Amino acid sequence: MRMHSILSPSGSHRWLNCTPSARLEQKFDDNESEAAKEGTAAHALCEHKLKKALRRRSKRPVSDYDSDEMEECSDAYVDFVIEQYEKAKQYCKDPVVLIEQQLDLTEYVEEGRGTADCLIISDDLLHIVDFKYGKGVLVEAEDNPQMKIYSLGALRLYEALYDIKNISMTIFQPRRENVSTWTISVDALKEWAENELKPKAQMAYKGEGEFCAGEWCTFCRASVRCRARAEEKLKLAQTEFKLPPLLSDDEIAEILRIIPDLTKWAGEISTYATDAAINHGKKWNGFKLVEGRSIRKYRDEGKVAEAAIEAGYKDIYRQSLITLTEMQKLMGKQKFEEILGDLVFKPPGKPTLVPNSDKRQAINVNNVKDEFNEITEDI
Repeated sequence: MRMHSILSPSGSHRWLNCTPSARLEQKFDDNESEAAKEGTAAHALCEHKLKKALRRRSKRPVSDYDSDEMEECSDAYVDFVIEQYEKAKQYCKDPVVLIEQQLDLTEYVEEGRGTADCLIISDDLLHIVDFKYGKGVLVEAEDNPQMKIYSLGALRLYEALYDIKNISMTIFQPRRENVSTWTISVDALKEWAENELKPKAQMAYKGEGEFCAGEWCTFCRASVRCRARAEEKLKLAQTEFKLPPLLSDDEIAEILRIIPDLTKWAGEISTYATDAAINHGKKWNGFKLVEGRSIRKYRDEGKVAEAAIEAGYKDIYRQSLITLTEMQKLMGKQKFEEILGDLVFKPPGKPTLVPNSDKRQAINVNNVKDEFNEITEDI
């Protein structure tokens, strides 16, 4: 089980931007989400497979979250690490690979500690690889504070043994098809640590500074009840927008930019209030608990089938192929391509409007219309 300090590296993006948030979070229960539990299971599987690939002893972990997707993602992670290890061998006679390395971060962060998924040390280069199983938020390596803090911890352990000059940091996020790598010099990293990390970490540990809302609020345990975040999100509601036909293009673009985060925040408030009412008996002024819409279900499908057949109804079953993932696992990747490769296609995804900062390539509207028309005609 991974232990997290008050100023955990994984939360550094948050407490570096909103220094009092770390202490405020202590007032809320640290309940591990299903996504976090799934991520922990994926990390354990990655650790096992990487150790086996490097011919080290390891016992395969068993988890309720095991799935074909997790198998594929962990295999991809191991392939990537081994590829980096082989590259390191080309210019270093004996590179070192460290797995799930415990790091002491107290030189810069009070009570700081962390665990690096994988470190590859090859003479003057330290390469840190961090596995992210989440698919909700795209994580970039560039200027990533968590990775920089890990790098500082790794330097503390190994810079006396190796003449490390540069550090490469890779985020491996397979469910987002994201492999992001960024390199920084040791001198630049230490300058950041002294001038920004250390002073802000001291403030955060003491609970000092100003609350500041931003995209770093996403995983903050206090975010639902945070006044600073509420005030920021309510700015949109405080603006008197005209009817859509009278809005300028710039006004519509600004609303489009704000709406996703606003609706997410509103959903979080609703979820929090509902949970408090159901599980803790909280009474919200002007609101009540009612029974929601329900969907009918069979009590016993076997008995339902028997009764229907006995009554003369025989056309009561559907038959469908197993999923593509199951089929590929059944046949193996190579046989799957040989037998079904020409019979499998990936249709274009539904067009989605996103900010220009999104890394996906823009599509041609006319081409999209043609592709969807072709698919519709085929169907």
